[in-house]
Amino acid sequence: MAPVLVTGVTGFVGAHLAERLVARGDEVRVLVRNPARLPDAAWVSSVEVVQGDAGDPQVLARAMAGVGVAHYLLHAMSDGDDYAAADRVLATTFATAAAEAGVQRIVYLGGLLPPADSELTEHLASRDEVAQILLGGSVPAVVLRAGMVIGRGSASFDLMEVATRLLPVVVGPTWLKHKMQPVGLEDLLHYLVGVTDLEGEVRRSFDVGGPDVVTYRELIQAHARAAGRRVPSTLLFPVLLPHTFSLLVGTVAPGPSSLNAALVHSLSLDMVCTEHDIDDLVGLPPGGRTSVEAALRQATQRP
Repeated sequence: MAPVLVTGVTGFVGAHLAERLVARGDEVRVLVRNPARLPDAAWVSSVEVVQGDAGDPQVLARAMAGVGVAHYLLHAMSDGDDYAAADRVLATTFATAAAEAGVQRIVYLGGLLPPADSELTEHLASRDEVAQILLGGSVPAVVLRAGMVIGRGSASFDLMEVATRLLPVVVGPTWLKHKMQPVGLEDLLHYLVGVTDLEGEVRRSFDVGGPDVVTYRELIQAHARAAGRRVPSTLLFPVLLPHTFSLLVGTVAPGPSSLNAALVHSLSLDMVCTEHDIDDLVGLPPGGRTSVEAALRQATQRP
């Protein structure tokens, strides 16, 4: 079988995906700018490492040589204001390099979209633009659209960790009552591996999510229960604007402030799956889709 390229392996999902592919015997190649940032994990010794910038066509040519499926798990989110433009260029460069290298499929992890009558946040609009660039390229692309990923190390999970561990009272806007459909890490990996193995040309996006639709307020409460902590009280204020709330979160939350702000802004929208066609294509995860409670227990128990 041709090697599988995984980008973004210094991030949360990319590292777990590379580990999963190695465990099942795939030949895995990873592209990283700085190999010193690779996780201190056993799977790293089993992958081929290509060092370089994913925005460099020559580096991509080396990374994609002979590759069958390329996982695009990159985004330019940083504390700068030009991440959308950077993501646009990066996705276009990646799609072009994949076509020139003869890659058979690109897999991209994007974000769930809110209802059609909702205005996209800047972050979600950028993620969707990347999806459209890859879907419109000459290499068939599969886009998995996911909302919050429940797993230790996920930026969204870390925000909940802060809320339940440090804050006796969670103060937020009333749109914390909006609906979301999280997906457990194990389920997401099942779908990412599943679309890696697809036969024939598949070019479309798929919504992925767990079986439960909850509010962020309910999710914080469920997380506290799973972690064996006191369930924090929540005070909701209709006049608390997304930007103000982002600043409040940024004072206690880990990770880049721009990423935290993007996550907070997404809470002002309903983020629920509109279809589950992916289950017909690759099958349900073993035992069925993981409930929010079960995914949270797995995440809080993972070292």
